[in-house]
Amino acid sequence: MTGRILHERLDGGIVRVVIDNPQRRNAMNNAMWDALGALMREFDADESLRCIVVTGAGEEAFGAGADISEFEENRSTAQKAMRFAERTHATLRAIKDCRHPIVASIRGLCVGGGLEMALCADLRIAAEGARFGIPVKRLGLVVAYEEMQGLVETVGKANTLRILLEGDIFGAEEALRMGLVNHLLPAEGFEDSVMERVRLIAEGAPLVARWHKTFANRLMDGAPLTDEERAQSYACFDTEDFRIGYRAFLEKRKPDFTGT
Repeated sequence: MTGRILHERLDGGIVRVVIDNPQRRNAMNNAMWDALGALMREFDADESLRCIVVTGAGEEAFGAGADISEFEENRSTAQKAMRFAERTHATLRAIKDCRHPIVASIRGLCVGGGLEMALCADLRIAAEGARFGIPVKRLGLVVAYEEMQGLVETVGKANTLRILLEGDIFGAEEALRMGLVNHLLPAEGFEDSVMERVRLIAEGAPLVARWHKTFANRLMDGAPLTDEERAQSYACFDTEDFRIGYRAFLEKRKPDFTGT
């Protein structure tokens, strides 16, 4: 079976995750879905991390979604499709719920389940020439609630239905216009440019980054905040990182945060 999930730890608390199945445009087979979910849960528990970058192997694709060669096994009946969804949805939740900031670095094709994965990241950075879409209408497939949630939250109902009903593959400029991607960068030197953005995240106070991610996700559900949640907004003032940042600001120097 081809396809694997690779990762490497870089300086500054940064981890780079690679969807490695270039022969199939980085399509995800069952083992890859499970491996990616397990890896994200492992990263969530690792307080030494400051930012995670997810990308696809090569320049042709970030990800083409589920591996069609496993279609008969995974989706030939509604019952099989529901069991397959338990696997994929667990991985999508593991990406979205990971406490650390996650950046999707996108070259080439980003479609179907590949786009759904990218939407679980906190930021999406695309190279010029990247292409996006969820053309499931051609397969007679529906996008389930959990799979659609990230799309609706990111681009709204109207753009979600435009993407799903028209079912076309569109360019990075349109993705930027509708807010699907946060940055559109030149293809030349793309990886270096992405890492510049990633280091901006990693050099900040990691506890603050985690709190901001938690707060933003919590505000999306619309339920009233509890007193305990409101109090969490001020917990940063009791951290060593606040004292480090405050002193560095007064002394006009760059802070060196410890994550405590």
